[in-house]
Amino acid sequence: MTDSRGERLPILGLGGLTAAALLIHGYHLGVEDAEIYIPTVKKLLNPALYPYANEFFLSHGHLSLFGPLLAWTSRLTHLPADWSIFAWYILTLFATLASCWMLLSACFSSARARWTGMLVVTAVLAMPATNTALLLVDPYMTARSFSTPLTIFALAGLLERRYVLAGVASLLTAAFHPQMVAYLIFLAFVLWAAERSKARVGERVPVMASAIGLLPTGFNLTPAAGPYREALFSRDYFFLYNWSWYHWLGMLAPLAILAWFWRANLRGTRPAFASLSFAMLPFGILSIGAAAFLASSPSFDMFARLQPLRTFHLITLVLVLLLSGVIGEYLAKSRPWVPALLAVPLAIGMFYVARATYPNSPQIEIPGRTSSNAWVNTLLWVRNNTPLDAVFAVDSRYFMDPGIDVHGFRAVAERSALADYFKDGGVVSLFPGLAPEWKQMSNATYGLNHFRADDFRRLKSEYPPVSWTVIHGASPAGMRCPYQQQGYAVCQLP
Repeated sequence: MTDSRGERLPILGLGGLTAAALLIHGYHLGVEDAEIYIPTVKKLLNPALYPYANEFFLSHGHLSLFGPLLAWTSRLTHLPADWSIFAWYILTLFATLASCWMLLSACFSSARARWTGMLVVTAVLAMPATNTALLLVDPYMTARSFSTPLTIFALAGLLERRYVLAGVASLLTAAFHPQMVAYLIFLAFVLWAAERSKARVGERVPVMASAIGLLPTGFNLTPAAGPYREALFSRDYFFLYNWSWYHWLGMLAPLAILAWFWRANLRGTRPAFASLSFAMLPFGILSIGAAAFLASSPSFDMFARLQPLRTFHLITLVLVLLLSGVIGEYLAKSRPWVPALLAVPLAIGMFYVARATYPNSPQIEIPGRTSSNAWVNTLLWVRNNTPLDAVFAVDSRYFMDPGIDVHGFRAVAERSALADYFKDGGVVSLFPGLAPEWKQMSNATYGLNHFRADDFRRLKSEYPPVSWTVIHGASPAGMRCPYQQQGYAVCQLP
């Protein structure tokens, strides 16, 4: 296997960095957006699972190769789904670091610059990308686990004119994450335009016109209203006017640094360094302009879900690689300890952040084991002791309860549940047709941890398929609760 310069990839070094990244940032099953992606895998493996309210994860699932690939892997290897997901997480983590090495190889001629970049990016992989609600790399498995390395592979291929690599990586990115490939296509156009700076303006029109065909249907020039407006505006980062000054600084400072990289004749850099630095500028500036335009009038509410500022996920990752490479080139020539001096404090800081984010869970959640997290243990009991077709009611705000560590009910328990307010609300922000159902379900279970038996009877009459509940707190009188441990109760509805 070779990098973008035709040299062999340092497999052992990348493997060591993968292990280090896993230890620094951790791994967690079914947290955050994985609550949306993991149930798709498990339903493909066992269609009897999730018979109710599955539209809240299948809306994403049918757009991506993520679920079919992981389900096929589990069938082929005969591994349990959780182990297959964990194995793919490690593989995609390795692929992300390999893609970063290829990009650094395209931009820097010296080994010290490349390895400084690799050490730094390994240390900060789980850092946030400005105010986009995205991390550079998630410590859990989603479609972005595939699209991020594929995007970097495609970018390295474009810079090195290895168009077969770029084309294959772009097609695979589209198969895993259609939204992210739209940004990649735009960036490819910027790189092409930069090389043909004297080309006629008229040549650009067909490219941009064809990009219009990438827009999904269901968009119209009307303000968001009702439940959909509530779901949409709960994602305040969609709207540029909600960004604070430090969010703006986190957005504009990278562009300023990249502009300097473009104009400066820095030692040890290849031509691709300046090309990439320049390409990030219109990539970022136009996305800011698009976001400002969409935030200018309520008539554009339905377009806010396009999230043009997600481009800063890639911009931030590129900046980390280029900036750390430049530091390594200039400071590590006669000081081989500089890369470690730079990366180790960053790694310690990110490890502290990881523990603060998931304080009640193991740093690496090994599949098949009980957990130090009482909520996860409760969900594992549900998985092993309730019928496959059981439908659960859980407090719709459970994601923010202390001790949960944002573990999703469906992903871990492998059972159907009424819609929750936060994660399913994120799905609704992208798929407006689900809004009325989401609002009704999340209202019905709001405050469920304090329900009495009569409240559960009312819920049962409103949603007859619901037969079980998980309560964070004491079990209500008059209900059969076969599981009552560590502050949680699993009960059958009366």
